Amino acid sequence: VQLVESGGGLVQPGGSLRLSCAAFGFTFSRNAMSWYRQAPGKERESVAGISSAGDRTNYADSVKGRFTISRDNAKNTVYLHMSSLKPEDTAVYYCRWNQYWGQGTQVTVSS
Repeated sequence: VQLVESGGGLVQPGGSLRLSCAAFGFTFSRNAMSWYRQAPGKERESVAGISSAGDRTNYADSVKGRFTISRDNAKNTVYLHMSSLKPEDTAVYYCRWNQYWGQGTQVTVSS
């Protein structure tokens, strides 16, 4: 199993980014997926989750209305669309399936 995140970077407050997580080694279309994040000095926290078919999603209160999780089962990829970004969104963002984690991608929100 391998999860490979991409799309992080430096963005100004109020800006947008789209993170991607490409999955390998399991039947992606049959499994729910999640995004987590870990800010410096803080514990890793759940950000969003999506069902296998993509018809059900859930979000942390801190990102509701600003972030959207989606997936493309034909591409074995899950996305996190982030908008209206705030400095407090600065963190390493991780993709997760069961006990497997990606390597993370850094998102920095700063002017």
